[in-house]
Amino acid sequence: MGIGILSIGAYHPTKVITNDDLSRTLDTSDEWIRSHTGIEKRHIASDEEAASDLAVKAAKKALERAHIDAESLDCIIIATTTSDYPSFPSTACIVQDKLGAVHAYAFDIMAACSGFTYGMEIGRSLIVSGAAKKVLLAGTEVLSRFINWNDRNTCVLFGDGAGAVILGETNEGSGIIGSILGAEGSGADCLIRRAGGSRQPIPEGSTMPKEAFLAMDGRKVYNFAVKSTTDIISGLMSRYKLTLDAVSYIVPHQANIRIIEAASSRLKIPMEKFFINISEYANTSAASIPIALNDMYERGLLKRGDCILTVGFGSGLTCGGNALRW
Repeated sequence: MGIGILSIGAYHPTKVITNDDLSRTLDTSDEWIRSHTGIEKRHIASDEEAASDLAVKAAKKALERAHIDAESLDCIIIATTTSDYPSFPSTACIVQDKLGAVHAYAFDIMAACSGFTYGMEIGRSLIVSGAAKKVLLAGTEVLSRFINWNDRNTCVLFGDGAGAVILGETNEGSGIIGSILGAEGSGADCLIRRAGGSRQPIPEGSTMPKEAFLAMDGRKVYNFAVKSTTDIISGLMSRYKLTLDAVSYIVPHQANIRIIEAASSRLKIPMEKFFINISEYANTSAASIPIALNDMYERGLLKRGDCILTVGFGSGLTCGGNALRW
């Protein structure tokens, strides 16, 4: 018996903003954005959509594909940095109610863009311990609400979306092989929303200050991203004795094509091994990897027995990866 992904689903908001759209209000161009990031467009949530709404739509697709109902879920884990409410209640509890998963306990994890990789290991551990049999794990983000649309250095990078998986017992020979998780808290200032928490609350009656929007030190994040991506991939292959030939795909966090290219070069792994869909969705943080896996599933790229590596990095700074047999 293994423990792994039973099914997968994703949801992408219908509104799309292209690079050409952004070039009408910013000093940028489609060519510049594509050449520097690999991004062509991004999906943006409607005014009525919050993180829980996106997660519910992705979760319903995963439940449908698994042929199970929400009442069969024992646990709901939501990975997000853009929760419905600033501190509480958890977005997972909102999702639990909307799905009717009345028997599931629910909680959020905040590991930014690494959140899905963290959630995979948490879900696996809960099932191993006997604390759950069926776990819904979703990464969901509405980053468009927390970026400064006048800052061309950040607003071009992000999009909204959700991806969800059902974790449970799998057939022998498939499932999560293992994970590597990490953090480097000394880099917390590199990617941050400074205002809105207990450290720097937003004064009553004030409009949202610029400190409440995402701020990033691009060079420091890039350096951490390349190093952590290469370390996680090589670490997973070494720890679990995987050869490059044995790995069907590497599914990286879709943040910037240049990060993936740099990791590919350092590891001497051909780019063909990396699944990339950043051009369509941009950086969707914790939703990035499950959205990519769902794309692969819908394109027929995932075959039973395939060995897949996931790898993520993000604010915190955090990093993580999973080795799994599909």
